[in-house]
Amino acid sequence: MIELREVRKTFGDNAVLRGVNLTVPKGESMVIIGGSGTGKSVTLKCVLGLVRPDSGTITVDGEDVADPQDRDDFLAHFGMLFQGGALFDSLRVWENVAFRLLRGRLKRPREEARSIAVEKLRRVGLREGTADLYPAELSGGMQKRVGLARAIAADPQIIFFDEPTTGLDPIMAGVINDLIREIVVEMGATAMTITHDMTSVRAIADKVAMLHDGVIQWTGPVTEMDAAPDPYLQQFIHGRAEGPIEAVR
Repeated sequence: MIELREVRKTFGDNAVLRGVNLTVPKGESMVIIGGSGTGKSVTLKCVLGLVRPDSGTITVDGEDVADPQDRDDFLAHFGMLFQGGALFDSLRVWENVAFRLLRGRLKRPREEARSIAVEKLRRVGLREGTADLYPAELSGGMQKRVGLARAIAADPQIIFFDEPTTGLDPIMAGVINDLIREIVVEMGATAMTITHDMTSVRAIADKVAMLHDGVIQWTGPVTEMDAAPDPYLQQFIHGRAEGPIEAVR
């Protein structure tokens, strides 16, 4: 579904991506791990076409990201759960969830859009009464669920999760991880997640890719991660100060 070949991206003197090669099969959940500033977010932005690589190729469902036939149609493939929630404070919860359904190519009648939003809110464990509240009236965990409901509102083929459990307590993080796993499997969607949270990795990944120094250092099934001999991977997943990855002091 998603394929990156020798993708490179430099910002000024900072070579962020130095030849990334990655394949995400259709219907699988790929989690990209790596330290801060290693290029995880840049990789996602390149796949979405928000950042243009200096060289290399990226295809989504066989279509070149650099030159899609129809940009709006291309973006309709995707849903995204943002790290900070990114809810619109001035819109009610259901309007946030149905944001894409109230405008553009996917536009639906307002009542139909609200009905879909309520259905998606129920899917993530929120009652219908939540729909008419504003984001400021919700807890952090509830806001994250609303963000997840928005990500799946248009039934996308591909869902991106950017640090999905950031700022949540361990119990709520577990709830969100379980929801993500259930929904991805239920929808048959292809998922791509970036996270530092190894609990999330073990809960939602089919495969894991370790991004370090601008390249994929290791990739493989999550079930093989702990036994993998790669020293970069082992240092990261166990949080060791000593190893080939230099800690910034």
